[in-house]
Amino acid sequence: MAKNVIDEPSEDIVANAKIDSAAKRSPFARVTLFLQQVVTELNKVVTPTRKELISYTGVVLTFVVIMMALVSGLDFVFGIGVGYLFGNGPTGGK
Repeated sequence: MAKNVIDEPSEDIVANAKIDSAAKRSPFARVTLFLQQVVTELNKVVTPTRKELISYTGVVLTFVVIMMALVSGLDFVFGIGVGYLFGNGPTGGK
């Protein structure tokens, strides 16, 4: 059975690249090798379906909104604390 480059683990690709670099390739050959490795890695990328993409987007947006609320709440609480600490009270500088 012929060896498929796509099925080759990344560690083997790195090892083969090190062996190939030991051969002192010309600059054009190095660029070609790099582009071949880029194409090999891009072939491993799996594009999500529309349903997965919508689901992932929803999860990210929900997480961002929750983190914004958390940071805003902490900012408000620390702002009040700093106001009391420096004598301005909760109104913040009247």
